[in-house]
Amino acid sequence: MLRNIPSTLSPDLLWCLASMGHAERLVLVDRNFPAHDVARHTSTGKLIELPGLDIPQAARAILSVMPLDDFIPDPVSRMQVVGDPEKLLPMQAEVHQIAKDAEGRDVGMEALERFAFYEAAKKGFCVVRTSEFRPYGCFLFTMGVIFDGR
Repeated sequence: MLRNIPSTLSPDLLWCLASMGHAERLVLVDRNFPAHDVARHTSTGKLIELPGLDIPQAARAILSVMPLDDFIPDPVSRMQVVGDPEKLLPMQAEVHQIAKDAEGRDVGMEALERFAFYEAAKKGFCVVRTSEFRPYGCFLFTMGVIFDGR
């Protein structure tokens, strides 16, 4: 039994988060993402399911325990909207705010073209799929460093 761990973080996800090192990326995706195909290419080969959670719920839980990299300008990446690469969807803006709130600082978020996102995701540590129904709920979170021992 653990304290202060959101109950929405499954044992498999906790293992992945605890196993990740600095600069490795967690792939957080919606239900439309080709999760099985991409997951088999990741460091762990794992697809972790968070059924019943949407992207903001999952991001909030994950980022409550995962530090984001502060050595790079954009520790969060999102998938671009096809045909409108500058568009920021409300859910994407919400996840960006969740990241800023979790870190207590400004956090950069880059937009990757769809196929570039797939390639970057294949180099991730693991894939976490939610039940998010809205399109473009696809993010990469880059693991940071904990300096103060907490």
